[in-house]
Amino acid sequence: MALPSFVSRSPARDEPATATGSNDAAHPRRRAAARIYARIKAILTEKSESRIAQLVAGKAFLVRVASAGLALVSQVFLARWMGAFEFGIFIYAWTWVLMIGALSDLGLSSAAKRFIPEYAETKAYDHLRGFLTGSRWLSLAIATGIGTVGALGVWLMAAHLDPYAVVPLYLACAVIPIYGLVQTQAGIAQSYDWPNLALMPFFVWRQLAMTAMMGAAYLLGAPTGAVIAMIVAAVTTWAVTLGQMVVLNRRLKDKVEPGPKIHEPRVWLATSLPIFIVEGFYLLLTYVDILMLEHYRSPDEVAVYYAGARLLAIVAFVYFAIASATTHKFTQYHIAGDSKRLASFFAETTKWTFWPSLAVCGGILAFGKPLLGLFGGDFESGYRVMFILSVGMLARAAVGPAERLLNMLGERKQCAAIYAGAFALNFALCMALIPRIGIDGAGIATSTALVFESIMLYVIAKRRLGFHVFILGGGRS
Repeated sequence: MALPSFVSRSPARDEPATATGSNDAAHPRRRAAARIYARIKAILTEKSESRIAQLVAGKAFLVRVASAGLALVSQVFLARWMGAFEFGIFIYAWTWVLMIGALSDLGLSSAAKRFIPEYAETKAYDHLRGFLTGSRWLSLAIATGIGTVGALGVWLMAAHLDPYAVVPLYLACAVIPIYGLVQTQAGIAQSYDWPNLALMPFFVWRQLAMTAMMGAAYLLGAPTGAVIAMIVAAVTTWAVTLGQMVVLNRRLKDKVEPGPKIHEPRVWLATSLPIFIVEGFYLLLTYVDILMLEHYRSPDEVAVYYAGARLLAIVAFVYFAIASATTHKFTQYHIAGDSKRLASFFAETTKWTFWPSLAVCGGILAFGKPLLGLFGGDFESGYRVMFILSVGMLARAAVGPAERLLNMLGERKQCAAIYAGAFALNFALCMALIPRIGIDGAGIATSTALVFESIMLYVIAKRRLGFHVFILGGGRS
């Protein structure tokens, strides 16, 4: 007898159909998971130069982010242990270390990314061995001379300086000699795609050691003023740099066979000095706002501005990481005459620079006020200046490491002129705006100069090299 229409069919007859339907629905999910797994595996196993450069840049970025996190924690503790006034003095003296120290090798660290790939490509191993040892001793000697001249300058100008700044500035001069070696060793390590060795000693281990030593002084009731902080900074910088030298020498033994060495300091300096001029204006552009604030405003305001600028500096770490991982590749492709690959590779680096910078910038601005609050209640007044500075940083990211491209391809004079103009603009705007609107004026001056710099780098790269270096587009014109 037939079953009524409202009675369900036998479950036994339905089960195969239901199971088949489930399998059909599961197949797309399994295929999607398989595609994702295959893509991840391909990324991890790919050995192309672009992929290696991305991985190296990623490591460099992670080191700098870790460094920024450590710096944030360290500066929060230092600000609370020292007080805003003493912390502002320390920041002022340490800014001189960062600015002069970064120039104390006369551009030899950047020249390493030019000479090491060139000597390796042309199999000039005698010259390579000579550069790997001679450049470091040369940079140490040059930096020692600069530190000595700096100490003499502090002595001559002592009567015109604030009394509380004299001793910290003398101590800053004691850090300069070893800073030259820091720079050159980092350039050599980056040329061999060793970002951890290049960056971690100065940016991670030094900060950890300094924070630990200052924390111990605070807990023991010892003085924690700017003088003590500078002594600790000098000791930790010397210690980690000498350790870096030992590890670097050990790794180079596995990379370069022993043999005769040819030292050509004149050739090295002939290439490094134009780069030094560019980097000099670049660093003046980077630090002129802090130095001008110190001249026109109190250490308290310097500390507030520095806290906001340092938080936002994480955005610049993306640029730094990409540039450090790719600069020697620009030289390699240029020496090999592969202009098509060079143009394509630079277009990739611009994308790697801008989009992560935009994401990082948005995240920092979203949490900027509570992060500033970690330094103390007075530091939240630096929140507005973070938005101002972000405009300039994103403008720089939009043209990628164009400055490194111009330097490696021989356009150093034009690059120097761009940075000289940007510095002059920043300096003039700082003089005009800081006395009137304080830290906001410093932010407007710096951001305007960065926008000007980015526009001019785009124009020169397009006219002199035929490269379109803006994020919206890429490659050769």
